[in-house]
Amino acid sequence: MTNELRIERLTPEQATDAFEVVVELRTHLDQGEYARRLALQRAAGYELVGAFEGDRIVGVLGMRRVDTLARGPHLHVDDLVVRSSHRGRGIGKQLLGFAEQDARERGLVALFLDSRQEVIGFYEHLGYGAHAALLMRKPL
Repeated sequence: MTNELRIERLTPEQATDAFEVVVELRTHLDQGEYARRLALQRAAGYELVGAFEGDRIVGVLGMRRVDTLARGPHLHVDDLVVRSSHRGRGIGKQLLGFAEQDARERGLVALFLDSRQEVIGFYEHLGYGAHAALLMRKPL
C-alpha cells in the first residue's frame, strides 16, 4: 500500500530536486543542462507539476500553454515521467488529470502531447487519440 499521493505545482527548489525523476525520461541531460533548459522554458511559461508521496517526488509532469494557428489555445504536456519503482500505480494518470483540470480552468479545450511508441496504449486508455499531424524532424 502506498502513501497518499499529493499533486502540486513545483517551487523552483522542488523543480531542481525533480531532476532525479526527470532524468529517467530525459537520460541525455546532466543536472547543469537540465537547470539551464528549465530556466529557459520557465521564462516561456513552462511549469512543472509533481506527484509526492510524503516529501518524496515520485512523478513529474511538465506543461505549457500554447497558442498556434493550427490548434488554437491549448495545453501542451512536454514531459511526463514516474519513477520506475512507482509505475503502474496510477500516478501518471493523476498527473494528467491535474493537467486536464488546469487546462479546463484556463478555458482551454484541448491537451496535446508527444508520445513514445511504447506508451501509446497508456494514453489511449485515458482517452487520448492520435492527431492527424505527423511530427517531422531534421537534425541541423
